[in-house]
Amino acid sequence: MHTIGEVAEMLGISAHTLRYYEKEQIIIPLRDSSGDRRYNESHLKWLQFVIKLKETQMPIAIIKQYASLFQEGEHTAPERLKLLENHKKAVEDQMNTLHAANEMLELKITAYRSFIGK
Repeated sequence: MHTIGEVAEMLGISAHTLRYYEKEQIIIPLRDSSGDRRYNESHLKWLQFVIKLKETQMPIAIIKQYASLFQEGEHTAPERLKLLENHKKAVEDQMNTLHAANEMLELKITAYRSFIGK
C-alpha cells in the first residue's frame, strides 16, 4: 500500500491531482484506520491509464464517464469499448494532423537552409 505522496512521486503528478481525481470520482482510494488515503497496485495501474488518457487529450468528463461505467461493472464493457474506440479515432486524427504539420515544417526548414546556404 502506498501513501498519496508516494503515488504522486511514482507517477510524476501532484497530490493535488490525486485529490482532484478522487473528488471527481475517477479514483476511489482505500482509507487506513486514521482516514489517510492508501493506494494499491490496482490503483497505480488505473492511474497510469488515466494519465495516458489525459496525455492524449481525453477530456476529464469522458474519463469520469469511463470510470463511472467501470465502477458499474462488466455489463458496461460495450459502452467503455465505444468510448475508447472514439478516443482512439480522435488520437489518430490528431496524429495525422501533426504528421502533416511536421512535413510542412520540414519543407519550410529545408527552404530556409537552402536560402541561407546551410
